[in-house]
Amino acid sequence: MDVLGLDIGGSGIKGALVDVTTGSLTTERFRLPTPEEARPDDVAEVVSQVAQHFSYKGVLGAGFPAVVHHGVAYSAANVDKSWIGTDVSALLTTATGCKSYVLNDADAAGLAEMEFGAGRKYKRGVVIMLTIGTGIGSAVFIDGHLFPNTEFGHLEIRGKDAERRASDAARERKKWTWEEWAMRFQEALSTYERLFSPDVFIIGGGASKSFNQYAKYLRIRAEIIPAQLLNQAGLVGAAVYASRSNALIRSARGAKKAE
Repeated sequence: MDVLGLDIGGSGIKGALVDVTTGSLTTERFRLPTPEEARPDDVAEVVSQVAQHFSYKGVLGAGFPAVVHHGVAYSAANVDKSWIGTDVSALLTTATGCKSYVLNDADAAGLAEMEFGAGRKYKRGVVIMLTIGTGIGSAVFIDGHLFPNTEFGHLEIRGKDAERRASDAARERKKWTWEEWAMRFQEALSTYERLFSPDVFIIGGGASKSFNQYAKYLRIRAEIIPAQLLNQAGLVGAAVYASRSNALIRSARGAKKAE
């Protein structure tokens, strides 16, 4: 079954059709730039254009850079603050004509990795997926089940958000070598490990492509492994989330009718 997965970011909005039984893309990714200031109506229009590109009419899933609770945004990272309080699922449903399901973007990537990527063999214990890019996104899984909207990038370390010290954007901004950056990332990892005692860290986002250049400098108890799906993870996870959410709703409606 093919479902449209979307990854809404501060610089680009990407989409692709995803086979949710295998986690593979069945089309090439299609990307349009995120509108300047990234306000809700403007972003919704671009999402509509992405759906139209695929002539798509089914349910769709979207990863969004915010805390998302039952489709409503409660924060806004790299998009306009007017998103806070916006029912993103309803907005995208209206714009595209497709029933839309929205979740935090790091949670979407984590779902994909747990189902089809590096995390698929870890069904017991605590797994923390970290997406290292412009910021630090996080997705936490307990015995394979998602604990959503954790936002570890905003935990304070020595008075600053962790992502201000240890994101890939911070590395580029400060022109650190991978070894120099690893010292800052080590501090973040040690903090997360002390607070949450995970069994495994999965490292995703842009920094995952260079994993071998810094992994040797990291010293933690938990196993640490690179993500496998790279820039496809958000699209795959969003599509899987939409498919499962829609199936649950249909099942609940069927059960009501049977009563």
